[in-house]
Amino acid sequence: MYALLSVSDKTGILELAKGLHALNIKLLSTGGTAKLLAEGGLPVTEVADHTGFPEMLDGRVKTLHPKVHGGLLARRDLPEHMAAISAHGIEAIDLLVVNLYPFEATVAKAGCTLEDAIENIDIGGPAMVRSAAKNWKDVAVLTESSQYATVLGELTATGQVSQKTKFSLSVAAFNRISQYDGAISDYLSGIQMADDGLASHMMFPAQSNGRFVKLQDLRYGENPHQQAAFYRDLHPAPGSLVTAVQLQGKELSYNNIADADAAWECVKSFKEPACVIVKHANPCGVAVGADPLEAYAKALKTDPTSAFGGIIAFNTRVGSEAAKAVARQFVEVLMAPDFSDDALAVFKAKPNVRILKIALPTGGASAWDRGQNAVDVKRVGSGILMQTADNHELSLADLKVVTQRQPTPEQLQDLLFAWKVAKYVKSNAIVFCKDGMTLGVGAGQMNRIDSGQIASIKAGHAGLSLNGSAAASDAFFPFRDGLDMVIDAGASCVIQPGGSLRDAEVISAADERGVAMVFSGVRHFRH
Repeated sequence: MYALLSVSDKTGILELAKGLHALNIKLLSTGGTAKLLAEGGLPVTEVADHTGFPEMLDGRVKTLHPKVHGGLLARRDLPEHMAAISAHGIEAIDLLVVNLYPFEATVAKAGCTLEDAIENIDIGGPAMVRSAAKNWKDVAVLTESSQYATVLGELTATGQVSQKTKFSLSVAAFNRISQYDGAISDYLSGIQMADDGLASHMMFPAQSNGRFVKLQDLRYGENPHQQAAFYRDLHPAPGSLVTAVQLQGKELSYNNIADADAAWECVKSFKEPACVIVKHANPCGVAVGADPLEAYAKALKTDPTSAFGGIIAFNTRVGSEAAKAVARQFVEVLMAPDFSDDALAVFKAKPNVRILKIALPTGGASAWDRGQNAVDVKRVGSGILMQTADNHELSLADLKVVTQRQPTPEQLQDLLFAWKVAKYVKSNAIVFCKDGMTLGVGAGQMNRIDSGQIASIKAGHAGLSLNGSAAASDAFFPFRDGLDMVIDAGASCVIQPGGSLRDAEVISAADERGVAMVFSGVRHFRH
């Protein structure tokens, strides 16, 4: 029985080889892997000696040989196959261990050149993996170190690898080849070559190859008659929802996951302790406070009716006091970077509450490092829309005061807070805020006036006054009527992108009404 081992990542390979040798399995290997095994005191035959053909072209050709592929592809149940390889002196290879040149890691490095990328495209490895995976009934193919223990355990116990395991390994192998080829296609499709041979990178490649791994099947989709499953990116961003650990509660539903993502993306945009309550993909209460308890109490005040059965997210560790406050309400999902033992004990009496722990990344030079998507994708009929994610962060220095009245320092903080919340509200969005909390949220209407009126009505239902509040509009006011509406509701300062043909008219209206208004210079449509 022969095993061929040829790996770039040497993790666990020596231990596996020792286990195989102990079972009297003959070892074939290449290059650095063969050297490692030999130094480990194991008898190993180099592939070049096995095939009688030397490695050439700087190692580009070493396993592309009939003695390798014939040994992998021959069907043991077909006498003519076995006779053919016997006639040519080819030994059957029953176990293949291969991981590929680190193409993905190479192109992820800053300063990677096209030449670097090309030299890290594996040829012989994928060819062997495909051969072995195709002939899965006779050959076990291992493509990652996490598979070593299972296979070695079965060989030790029974002398063979089960058909169930071999098929599973084959599927994993083809998935790995798909991932590898997809990464190469994405990278090369994103290269634009000039006539002079100089290469430049395009933001969006000519072909996009989505690679996702299923986390779980869901009971149903948005509605019971729809089927659904939950997938993650092959390489998820740190601190994203798919990295969550569920500490207790029922299985997440499709709608739970969609709403949880909306809440998590919003809450982690704040640096101070914050709480976000989401219902049907829109924030219905957002607040910051000295601690999670204060943030939650303020967020709940915005719209306690809508908060019933909502999704709650914190951006800081939740202790017992905040947990007790949340537990008084009906909540579907509770998320935070961490929970105290006392906080978790509070929810033992409510086992259906889904509690998710999501470790927030610290620091990070890019949006990806901070758990944000680099690209957003939206499905349309027989296609997708792709765009860079809306990761724009507004600072005081970005604000342009356009009115005679200057906003006070307190108003500037309220305006920035309102703007941050509006970014996560479905368009058209109008948000009223004051003192680090939302007072009224109007979302998803076909015109801005209706959104503002809804926000005002919701504030009234919650018994909250909008007098002296800051109002944010996710897009410009095309006419002064939208501005007049938020001022009539009680806003004393307004933030909007600007950019309308009638900006002058709207600015004049703000001056006439005696309010301060600032332009952000960016729009935050969210469809």
